[in-house]
Amino acid sequence: MNPHELKASWRSHYADVPARLAAMAGVPRVVAAFNANIDAVRKVSGPDLAALVSETGLSEADLRADGPRSVRKPADLVRGLVRCFAGGIAEEWLIEDPACFAWARERIGHDRMQMGGQAGIVANALAVCGVGDVLVHCASLPADQARLFVDRDNLRATDADGRLRRARDVARDDPPMIHWILEFDGGDTADLPGGTVRCPKSNRFIATYDPMNLRLHVDAGLARAAVANPCDLVVLSGYHLLTARLPDGGSGPDRVDASEQVVAAWRAASPGCRVHLEIASTQDRDVRRHVLDGIAGRVDSIGLNERETIDLVELLPDADGLAALCDREPHAAPLFRAIRRVFLHTGVPRLQLHMFGLYVTLLRKGVLPGPADNRLGMAVAAVVAAGKAGTGSIDRPENLLWAAGRDVSDRGLEELSRLAAELGDDRPDGFVATGIWEGPDFDVVAVPTILVERPVTLVGMGDTISSVSLVAACAGN
Repeated sequence: MNPHELKASWRSHYADVPARLAAMAGVPRVVAAFNANIDAVRKVSGPDLAALVSETGLSEADLRADGPRSVRKPADLVRGLVRCFAGGIAEEWLIEDPACFAWARERIGHDRMQMGGQAGIVANALAVCGVGDVLVHCASLPADQARLFVDRDNLRATDADGRLRRARDVARDDPPMIHWILEFDGGDTADLPGGTVRCPKSNRFIATYDPMNLRLHVDAGLARAAVANPCDLVVLSGYHLLTARLPDGGSGPDRVDASEQVVAAWRAASPGCRVHLEIASTQDRDVRRHVLDGIAGRVDSIGLNERETIDLVELLPDADGLAALCDREPHAAPLFRAIRRVFLHTGVPRLQLHMFGLYVTLLRKGVLPGPADNRLGMAVAAVVAAGKAGTGSIDRPENLLWAAGRDVSDRGLEELSRLAAELGDDRPDGFVATGIWEGPDFDVVAVPTILVERPVTLVGMGDTISSVSLVAACAGN
């Protein structure tokens, strides 16, 4: 089957996307937990950077020193920004001092604020997609955070008294949790002590003040509300922010275990509730291992990308070579071998990889929703994700189907062919045409995606893909 015929075949698989998107309104209730925050985005120019260096009194020696990668005073934030600007690299440093946080709000400011945190992004996406009721967990929910939720009645959070209200209307007396995303352009220059520095590549430096999410604070009001209001699905995230030892002296793994007890109460109140875990990039190796060997094996579904797959596989016995191969060749065949290892290690019923150009889902035999529903759910997610990339936002329902009717990408079909070869199915009307492979122990579902040539945004794409894929798949059951 030639590429033209393959694209025609995939157009037929995508044809039911609008109807399945509409059917998401039939999913009664989803809980999105645990992390929502404010992303404060600002573009920093070379002259801006030079002014900040001058104001904070940094010398050439200060800028060259490889000091701690954390923010205890304003000069540390500027030092980190210079480091990333000069190297064209991306890093995230934590703001540890409240006085420095106050300085950043006053001096750094922002060009725009946008929803941050997997739970916040998922909640907005599912509410716009029409899910009957979306309950979002917020460790902190001041007015500035609430205004970043979409203006819809089907998106609710708890107020200071623990009552469910429209999330956008809540204004708790909580400190804002802000992640400053300081973007800079490749080719820009800054006149700094020691000479002019030229930025080699566009990138960003993130300075994060988020003490509540960094210890996975659980809001008691939402925890109770999700028991009193039975839910059909729970989408979990936020564990990647934890460290083995927390700033307050607590334990990251202990916080994971405490959150599991909360989720267990939700499941007990909602027989048949499915729980999905979005892995996210977990830097602390001890926390990552605790998640892999613990909660990841006790949920119904896992979502991860290429980097997160590598991070998990390198923890598995005798898999270092596979992790290195995926890092060197991030293509469908080695990544399939990697997710299969994670799938077998955890025993999870469903695992989904979202990689560039292709989504791949592994399913235990007999798990519902089955292969055909998962394929359609993944196609819905591909259209919604392309709409977000192409328009910059899916806050408006009309943007959800912006990419409907477009052909799948050549890159996606190439990766699908690589996966077909790995599975040993070279039939022209086989896996490359259907995206479904039924094995003896588990099934594989793959969908080539729609790629947007000049995306307006890629922020929160993985969270949107994973949540919409699963909820849209369940909408057919």
